[in-house]
Amino acid sequence: MSAEETAEEGQPVVTASESADAKGGSSSGPTKHRSSSPWGALREGVVLVALALALAVLIRSFLVQAFFVPSISMEPTLDINDRILVSKLTTDIHGVKRGQVIVFKDPGGWLPPEPDNSARWQRVLRNGMTYVGLLPADRGDDLVKRVIGVGGDHVVCCDSKGRITVNGKALDEPYIAAGADPSDTNFDVHVPADHLWVMGDNRPFSEDSRPHEQERPGGGMVPVSNVVGRVVLVVYPLSHWARMPVPDTFHDVPNASP
Repeated sequence: MSAEETAEEGQPVVTASESADAKGGSSSGPTKHRSSSPWGALREGVVLVALALALAVLIRSFLVQAFFVPSISMEPTLDINDRILVSKLTTDIHGVKRGQVIVFKDPGGWLPPEPDNSARWQRVLRNGMTYVGLLPADRGDDLVKRVIGVGGDHVVCCDSKGRITVNGKALDEPYIAAGADPSDTNFDVHVPADHLWVMGDNRPFSEDSRPHEQERPGGGMVPVSNVVGRVVLVVYPLSHWARMPVPDTFHDVPNASP
């Protein structure tokens, strides 16, 4: 009889091969153990880091990107050195709307040259960490302003009460700096298609569409293609944490007449 046939009912059956394994042997040869060398663990770590960096680059390129606020031009909405999150997907899908705070590339001559006197290795390290999203962008040709008019809009300053009007609708602007006028210069512009008229909330201290339009007609217009994305959150410092909704005053602005 075999071992299986002689086992009592209800008792576990032990085969010859299992018995040999229990004694440290094997009928099928020596057991192979998975390697646990430090080099294997290092390779796995490198792969995981590479995947994490690739994911960070994808997120930065197509979804969201972090920025420093470099100046006082958007106070009190944004303070200097605030860290903000900019959604690229929002503007890619829904376009740019009046009242949004956006980050955009310098359309030409808005920013003076900014020398960088740091060591080369520091620039390389900083640029690399910014590229993968580990540091917020704080240098280059990016600006942050509020959209006042979009393509086709007629934007005027000012009406009899000193307010900016868009397509004849006066704006109530509670977000501008306390004590500041909506604008210290007059203008009357029609925004070309696929362009924007932008202004900082700290009107007396904002280099925005106004002075560049006065220097050169059309120079105050920002191409929509220059928009990096919409500011959706202030994330640091935590005491400044805030969302960036579109102010109610822009909801009642009529579309431009054809």
